[in-house]
Amino acid sequence: MEEYKQVIVIRTDIKMGTGKKCVQACHASVSASDETRVKFKRIWKKWKLMGQKKVVVKVQTYDELMEIYHKVKEKKIPHYLIQDAGLTQLPPGTVTALGIGPFDSKLLDEITGDLKLL
Repeated sequence: MEEYKQVIVIRTDIKMGTGKKCVQACHASVSASDETRVKFKRIWKKWKLMGQKKVVVKVQTYDELMEIYHKVKEKKIPHYLIQDAGLTQLPPGTVTALGIGPFDSKLLDEITGDLKLL
């Protein structure tokens, strides 16, 4: 049976409070979901019907996040890179998170499976 999930990747090297991390994760989740809905409607519908499985993981640097970003972009996996507006804790344009999918769980695990949960 096909299994789909969404992965949210959060940077931990920048100073974000817990609430800020949650908001950035939400931005990444909704935006990446919208990308999937537009490009892979069947996958998005199945993911919605199967409970919207998602996992939030962390990276310690901008470079780690961008390495993952380039991998999902290369494989044409729907994704969304979050850059903060700079209204509260961070300078404008700070890259904070990456939303990936929903997409095939096995393929996402090949890219993000070694990352630790946030």
